[in-house]
Order: sequence, then structure tokens, then C-alpha cells
Amino acid sequence: MPLAPRAAVSTPPEPSGIPIRTILLGVAGVSLISLGGAGAGAVLKTDPVLTDLSLSWIRYGHGRDLATAVLYLGLGLVIWAWVRLGRMVRNRYVGSAAVVLAITAWTLPLLLSPPLFSKDVYSYLAQGQLALHGFDPYVVGPAALPSPLSDNVSWVWQNTPAPYGPLFILLAKAVVWITNGGVVGGVVLMRFVLAAGLALLCWSLPGLARHLGGRPAIALWLAAANPLTLIHLIGGGHNDILMVGLMAAGVLMVLDRRHVVGIALVALAVAIKATAAVALPFLVLVWAARLDGPRRARLLRAIVNGVAVFAAVFAVCTVVAGVDLGWIPALSSSSTIVNWLSLPSAVGDFAFTLVNSVVSVEPGVFMTIARGAGSVLLLYIAWRQWRAAEDGGPNALRHAALTMLAVALLSPATLPWYFSWPLVLGAGLAWTLTGLRAAVFFSCVLLLVTYPNGDTALYSWFYLAFVVAVSALATVALTRPDPLDLRLRPLPRPTSAVAG
Repeated sequence: MPLAPRAAVSTPPEPSGIPIRTILLGVAGVSLISLGGAGAGAVLKTDPVLTDLSLSWIRYGHGRDLATAVLYLGLGLVIWAWVRLGRMVRNRYVGSAAVVLAITAWTLPLLLSPPLFSKDVYSYLAQGQLALHGFDPYVVGPAALPSPLSDNVSWVWQNTPAPYGPLFILLAKAVVWITNGGVVGGVVLMRFVLAAGLALLCWSLPGLARHLGGRPAIALWLAAANPLTLIHLIGGGHNDILMVGLMAAGVLMVLDRRHVVGIALVALAVAIKATAAVALPFLVLVWAARLDGPRRARLLRAIVNGVAVFAAVFAVCTVVAGVDLGWIPALSSSSTIVNWLSLPSAVGDFAFTLVNSVVSVEPGVFMTIARGAGSVLLLYIAWRQWRAAEDGGPNALRHAALTMLAVALLSPATLPWYFSWPLVLGAGLAWTLTGLRAAVFFSCVLLLVTYPNGDTALYSWFYLAFVVAVSALATVALTRPDPLDLRLRPLPRPTSAVAG
């Protein structure tokens, strides 16, 4: 687990080695993922690119099996490359520059790939198309405007209003307008828009690490180079990457004493996705600690100032986007998802299954009670963490990360990439080896528990056993270059000038 932040101290210059072979290994992996995704990913119902190239066969039968095998081979190479890079970063053989180079090289092929592990990007585009044509995306779902975009939206979300903030609706509307409603062009352009969040993340994490007592290279490797971030958030085209990028930049600005700019950036993050609001109460404590006067007066001034900045930024986003606050009631739409990544949903589903095996009952009551209890527990945890951070030092961000982790675990619905939220907030802390091992294990599990087409794999027990085995192997490989003892000769001692 990460330790509490410590006071900033002078650190030796970072090593300048570039792990070329490791970076190329990752490039090969993401290239295979992109190639296999054309047949095994969240593909279009009618793909004009594959049709024009006479490659439609890759989406069916043995062609799809081949594409799936290629994609999973790519996933294995990416995990291998990420763990190799982490081993070199942890041992101080390479520094931040090498990690940023790896992130860049591993991201580029994903920008042009078909959607991977999720169809959410089609929903984003369909919601932007609704707004562009005068519909209120907070009232109606994609099905209200039949088009090639809405045709590719998952059936679960066809009649679901958008739960996203006004800034994201504005961006989605702009993407649809620029691409004239084209599906392929819309997916690619949306990815480039969302990649700005990854750029902000890479810019912010080294600064956060310096404030919070961690190492910049570790923070970058853990949160930005993580396959969970790259494959799900970039490959899957999720707006979470833009949210966490803006949130990380805002947190850094507040720690750098640029409080108004920081709160404004987090307000923009909330205008993408509401989850970023979790960071705001902790940033208010940081701001209050730097003001003069009695504690209550300082806290009140920070709250008033913070609310004023947030309200002004959010109001501008809402007016420019031409929408209202309908996204707030739409936030409950995600509760239609039931999987065991959400602890309350897991408890409710398990209790229903247990009771229903004895007597026939309706599942709704169990889920309502479990999720209600989870919400109460989440509020309690958030309150305790906020009170524990009342001194307002950088340690407040540790409590913010723990609260964000509680949000991911205790929300009524949880998806694998939600765990990138606390990972970003906590990446800059000083991590122990045990904490890094846990991060590797759970990152790999969360990466793999969704099938490439977006369906959940959480109920396929044999597949889950395979996922756990792969994740455990990756965890061991973080400290052992040859975890399976396959080499016949001892490994040479590494040097500071790393080639791979």
C-alpha cells in the first residue's frame, strides 16, 4: 500500500536510459491488439473499412477466432512489457522520460484501432448527435434518432439519457459535426480528443509525486503506462481519461498554490463526468490550510471561494453547451448494470441467489437493500476520510484517493476502468513493494475481466481462473525477471544504461 506523503527532499537526477526492446515489445502488443480488435473488438454492425478491403470474414467463425487469438497474444505482450518497464523503473534503471516515451509509443496504435472492450464510444457519439439535432440528450436516448451511430449503441443504453456533464456533451456534439456523423471518423476523432486527458495525466503525475513524496517515474508507470489505462480508457474510448487528466491537473495546481486555476480545472473534470467532484472537498481543505485566521473562518472562506469558482466554470460550460442540469437525475442510469465488481451489487446478487435456491423471490428487493446500505457506508467513509484530512496538508490527497477507491467499490454499478480514478489520485504517493505488487495484480485482473467485445467475463469461472493465474505471474515478474525459471543460464547483472 502507498505510504503517507513525506516532506519534499532533494532527489538525485533520474537515470536517462531508454529501454528500447521493452518499448518495442509493448508496441508489438498494442499493434496486435489493434489488428485483432478489427474482428474481436466492439466492432460495427456494418464496417465499411473491412467491407472495402474484403476482410469482413475476420468478424465471423474461424476468422473471429483468429482475431481473438491475435488480440490476446497482444494483451500478453503488453502486460509483459509493462511489468518489465516497472521492474526497471523500480530498480532506478530508467526514469520518467523513458516511461513517457513508452506511453507515447504504446498509445499511437490504439488511437486508430476499433473500439476495444466496450461500445461506450458509440453512445458518446450518438448523444452528441442528439444534441446537434436539437434533442435533449438528458431526456431521450440514442434510439430517439435512428442513424448509423445509434445502431451501434449497446441495447442496454438505447433508451438511456446521457449521464455526462455539459462539457462532454459539447465535445461529443463538436466531434459529430466535424465528422458529419461518420462512425469510423467519429471514433478516431473522439479518441484524439480523449487522448488530451492522457497528455494532461503525463504532465501532472511527476508534479504530484514531488508534492506527495513519491517518485515521478513510478507514478507515470503506475497510472499512465498501466494497460488498464491505455487499453480500456484509450482503446475503449472512455471519457474517464479526460476526466482524470483534468482532475490530476487541477489537483497539481492547488498543491502549487494556484487554487483558483486548480478548482476551475476540477470543475471542468466534473463537467465531463461527475465523479471528479469527490476531489473537491479535499482540495478545499488544502486551500483553507494556507489562509490566515481561525480554522473555521479559513474553512468557510475556502468553501465560499471554491463554490464560487466551481459554479462560475460549470455555469459557463452549461450555457455554452446549450443544455440544463438533466444529467444529474440521469446519473442513476448506470444502476442497470449488475456485476460483482460493485460490492453492494455482489452482496445483493449473492443474497438473492442464496434465498432463491430455497424459495422463489424477486431480486429487486435484495439489490435495493444492498445498494442502499452501500451508499450509507460510502457516505460514512467519505465523511471520516474528509475529517482525517482536516489539517489540509498534501496528506489530504491520500484520503481523497481512499475515498475515490470507496466510490469505485461501493457504487451501485462498477466497471473495471473505474479503478483508474483512485489510481490516478494515489499514484504520486510513496508506494511500498507490497503496494506495487497489489497494483499490478489487480490492474491485470481488471484489464482482463471484460471480453474484447465489451461483454463481462465475471461469471466465466474457468476464464477467471486463467485471469488470476496470469495476474499472479505478472505480479511475481515485477521482482523476478524469470518467474517461471525458464532460462538455462543466470541473468546478467543489469547496468544503468538500459537497452531493454
